[in-house]
Amino acid sequence: MSSYHLPVLARQSIEALSIKSDGIYLDVTFGGGGHSRMIMKELGPEGVLCCFDQDPDARANVWEDTRLKFYPHNFRNIQSYLRIDGIEKVDGILADLGVSSHQFDTAERGFSFRFESDLDMRMDQVGTLKASDVLNNYRPEDLQQMFSRYGEIRNAKTLAQAICETRTFRPFEKISDLVDLCDKVKRGQRNRYLAQVFQALRIEVNDEMGALEDFLKEATSLLKPGGRLVVISYHSLEDRMVKQFVKTGNIDGEVDKDFYGNIYRPYRLISKKAILPEDQEIEENPRARSAKMRIAERLDSK
Repeated sequence: MSSYHLPVLARQSIEALSIKSDGIYLDVTFGGGGHSRMIMKELGPEGVLCCFDQDPDARANVWEDTRLKFYPHNFRNIQSYLRIDGIEKVDGILADLGVSSHQFDTAERGFSFRFESDLDMRMDQVGTLKASDVLNNYRPEDLQQMFSRYGEIRNAKTLAQAICETRTFRPFEKISDLVDLCDKVKRGQRNRYLAQVFQALRIEVNDEMGALEDFLKEATSLLKPGGRLVVISYHSLEDRMVKQFVKTGNIDGEVDKDFYGNIYRPYRLISKKAILPEDQEIEENPRARSAKMRIAERLDSK
């Protein structure tokens, strides 16, 4: 498991779930199974753990246990898959939104600029949209918006224009095609710039923001009153979406009031501020550096 991915904020996330031995829990980003194994240790014979992961590589980390159910799917449609097994409500849900170390370190997946490979970046390996498709077909204004919003690239317009000019005589196919171009237009520190560019592409290819919004709505419907939602994010947009949703029930953060002026609150915040990794964890696992964990408890939906 540790060679596949070292779970971030592991102890804190398990404590945050406040696990009941006979409860039903979801780990919707199974990955290497690190968080799931820790949840399983807290469950008794009657407990159930349902795990989701769209990455086909994650399936190899599933172990035999009658209490464990694995679903090889994206977490945006968890409710429909659970209903097939007769699961209507759950006691806790954990989501770690980070890309696994395994995905970053597997060259052919195309997530990292450290390796040469096709510009792919698909999490599930079956979607039709690849990173190369985005670079070769998106309009310049769409590329600019993507790099600015998802990558916080300061010269997003310059980068988008350079991509459009380059693809007229040479389409983007390999990671080196994009890295070579970025080296010509980059601003600031090289590795940080490349990381931001690749992050923006990955988010777009996998519709990560749309999937997160769908997941938050599904989680709210699934959780029992008193059930816990624990989300670990690594990007300011993700964290903002989670923060606003647990406060107001929507990603825009708009307060919803009924006819009498009563404010709709789907959750009680267990911690008003995000939980951050301790210095020792960051030292042992640098990829935990940008992690933020938010914890919320489902209020009675009536």
